[in-house]
Amino acid sequence: MSTMTTLVPFPGAVSPHLDLRISLAWQADRDLHLGVDLRPGAARLQIPAAQPPGVADGLWRHTCFEVFVQGEDAPAYAEFNFSPSQQWAAYHFADYREQGCALVMPDPGIAWHQDAERLRLSATLSAGALPPGPVLRIGLTAVLEDTAGKLSYWALDHTGERPDFHRADSFALTLER
Repeated sequence: MSTMTTLVPFPGAVSPHLDLRISLAWQADRDLHLGVDLRPGAARLQIPAAQPPGVADGLWRHTCFEVFVQGEDAPAYAEFNFSPSQQWAAYHFADYREQGCALVMPDPGIAWHQDAERLRLSATLSAGALPPGPVLRIGLTAVLEDTAGKLSYWALDHTGERPDFHRADSFALTLER
């Protein structure tokens, strides 16, 4: 099963005009494939320079794409960050913003492609790093940096007075395994 959805900017904030879609698809090995399709139009985005693939903190300070995954009836959740630089991070939270340890998972194999019309990123979330249970609640988000260094915040749903991707009520997508 594959799901595609469009992210929206935080209401009332100045954000670039662009089209940002994210797809999720289960793979035969129970891993979850993430696909990002960004059509920036006239927006001028700052894309992080390529780095050796690996774990890095603070990716949200620049252009990156995030996935929040929570089991159906549990306060715990996982956060995955993917940068066009090919760096990534994975964290476990026991409850709202109660960060535990970093999640250990295989390299997600980030692939990044940019041409005149679109930017595409793909990555794989290891089944072993996902919360248990037959139903998962998902929050899909992005932080986009323009060439002036200004950040805009994109999500399936913004449920707070300010951008806060950790709010469980913004995990607006439900996926069955």
